[in-house]
Amino acid sequence: MKIDDLEAEALKLDSKGRARLAKRLLKSLDNVTPDEVDEIWAEEAERRAEAQDAGTLSVRPAADVFRDARARI
Repeated sequence: MKIDDLEAEALKLDSKGRARLAKRLLKSLDNVTPDEVDEIWAEEAERRAEAQDAGTLSVRPAADVFRDARARI
């Protein structure tokens, strides 16, 4: 199963199911080494850069993001 298919299926879960899945996935990362974390983030950065180049990434100015976040707290 491809990650995109898995993500689509996970998003069909109700909020409790998604929270349970998220908790289990995060717990599974407890034994990840710092080098593995670096590799994961590098892959994610590459994925986001490719999506931005393809025009499929939704982007917002940081000032807008922080303004909206502050308004919520």
